[in-house]
Amino acid sequence: MRSRFPLYPSSSSLFSNLSLISSRFSTLLSMAPQQEENVITEAETANSYNTGNDGQGVGFKSKVTVVGSGNWGSVAAKLIASNTLKLNSFHDEVRMWVFEETLQTGEKLTDVINKTNENVKYLPGIKLGKNVLADPDLDNAVKDANMLVFVTPHQFMEGICKRLVGKVRGDVEAISLIKGMEVKMEGPCMISNLISEQLGINCSVLMGANIANEIAVEKFSEATVGYRDNREIAEQWVKLFSTPYFMVTPVQDVEGVELCGTLKNIVAIAAGFVDGLDMGNNTKAAIMRIGLREMKAFSKLLFSSVRDSTFFESCGVADVITTCLGGRNRKVAEAFARNGGKRSFDELEAEMLQGQKLQGVSTAREVYEVLSHRGWLELFPLFTTVHEICTGRLPPSAIVEYSEKEPRGQRQVVDILKCDSLDLIDSAVVTLVHELLKRQWKVRIRHVRREVNSVADKLAKLMRGQPRSETLYVDPPAEVSEAFLQNQLV
Repeated sequence: MRSRFPLYPSSSSLFSNLSLISSRFSTLLSMAPQQEENVITEAETANSYNTGNDGQGVGFKSKVTVVGSGNWGSVAAKLIASNTLKLNSFHDEVRMWVFEETLQTGEKLTDVINKTNENVKYLPGIKLGKNVLADPDLDNAVKDANMLVFVTPHQFMEGICKRLVGKVRGDVEAISLIKGMEVKMEGPCMISNLISEQLGINCSVLMGANIANEIAVEKFSEATVGYRDNREIAEQWVKLFSTPYFMVTPVQDVEGVELCGTLKNIVAIAAGFVDGLDMGNNTKAAIMRIGLREMKAFSKLLFSSVRDSTFFESCGVADVITTCLGGRNRKVAEAFARNGGKRSFDELEAEMLQGQKLQGVSTAREVYEVLSHRGWLELFPLFTTVHEICTGRLPPSAIVEYSEKEPRGQRQVVDILKCDSLDLIDSAVVTLVHELLKRQWKVRIRHVRREVNSVADKLAKLMRGQPRSETLYVDPPAEVSEAFLQNQLV
């Protein structure tokens, strides 16, 4: 039996703490004055560099290399180059590594960029800045640089990192503008972690509602820098990217910011299906709401450190909105749906994007692998459905349907995860237990640490007397607050 919307019941969502988006907007607006402390003013920029507050001492000049030269990489180089000319603690020159291509004229892309100051293939008509130097030699491009900006399709990053092992300085700071993840045997690996682990350097991230062509012509936009521990490093990146038309805000949440930028491309694919089937704005709004909900749930299940507030930064709700209204993922997904799924995404990508790469289809596949491995497919119907449409298992119209039948290949045991933080009791256990009980599933607690017996007891009390049809194993964390449990479970 198939039924129409919603993918989640409106009155009792699977992740109830992820709802109430409209009320969050009023909270966000009320918080606006408090966030001014995150904005680096021009006066602060000047004072910081004049007094040597960059941690390297007066007179030190940072050298920047952009690794990548596609549409977004070229825009990033333009932004950075405009600032290195103004800021005394940066070398004027910005190197941009270019994957060499031969144009139809027979000329090398690198030569044309350096001759015309324009990326004629991926950003035609836009001057990058005379201080941008295109370099086809990756090793030479990163040599002597102490600030690396990575902005390539995510599927190429593992190979790039392997090439750079032993080639970058130990004091290098990196930032990733890449939206995607690698899925390995041990689980998902974010691109920032891939860079840090393979190169032994710290890596921040920059994500946001950033359609490159609009920023290229200097239309106002925002972005979010996600950083780990060092606020001064975050401020360096903010200063390097900020312009009067590109406002950047730092947030101490690398995984949250990066996952927002990664997962929103799956939602954009879904929005493209809606457009291709002429379903209208109401349906697209519903897809965006559900997509944001699944983004938040998936992020918090993978990384307990992810902050709720991150989803209300530019990298979160704003990026979902802009990507579902424009951008390459929505555009190609629309064409896929209009063709009834009969033309592959690879074929449409080659025809429509002139060498640019889609991210949403590959990210949907990678997320599907994670969901399948952990037994979460039925918990993320939008993400699951997008992948199954992309691979031809379902028609595009399935984006607004969900099955009331038992999940395919139903397991006798649903393995949620081995929690290691307090946040996951809230997002992954409590609300999920309530939903499973409503669906008439049996829920059983398995605890392996004696010190958490009280957690198991409280959850068992919550579930007492429920019908038995399925089994859910939950391994609760060791560091659980009794006060927290009383608030959540009583």
